[in-house]
Amino acid sequence: MILLARHGRTAYNHEGRFQGQGPVPLDAEGRRQAAALADEIVRRGDVTRLISSPITRALETASHVAARTGLVPEIDPRWSETDCGDWQDRSFAEVLAEDADGFAAFHRLELDFAAPRGERYADQLARVRDAADDLRRQDDGRDVILVVCHRNALRLLLRHERGVDPGEAGIPNGHLLTL
Repeated sequence: MILLARHGRTAYNHEGRFQGQGPVPLDAEGRRQAAALADEIVRRGDVTRLISSPITRALETASHVAARTGLVPEIDPRWSETDCGDWQDRSFAEVLAEDADGFAAFHRLELDFAAPRGERYADQLARVRDAADDLRRQDDGRDVILVVCHRNALRLLLRHERGVDPGEAGIPNGHLLTL
């Protein structure tokens, strides 16, 4: 079984700012969310592996789980967030004012979309699917694997797997769901 978790909140999440693959740490609320996720994983008592994106906010969230469970996070860069290129560190409002069509394509997860000098969603989906498929191939039926990653990685994978995009509101920071 594969469980997916979105990292805890960051100041960029709160401010409506593109963080992409930047090293943005959790804020106080994000640390609370990461601790709550760790509590939930401890209550479950069945998670045997912990996988994390290498990006700071995901690793910080995974470290809360690791501290409570003794699991050692396995880093897999395929679970990283979208590289948002020139939009990184910019506010959503600023990008919307400058490129309304691009901003809309970003939110719709159009597979051919990429921010200027960024990553196409189709390429991100390919790497996330590859990572999920590898976990499935490794599954011996006894593992419960927790993957800590990012909103767009989750939305792209869930839309591909289930045919429905859960939308941004459907995956809040610190949220746990089953693949």
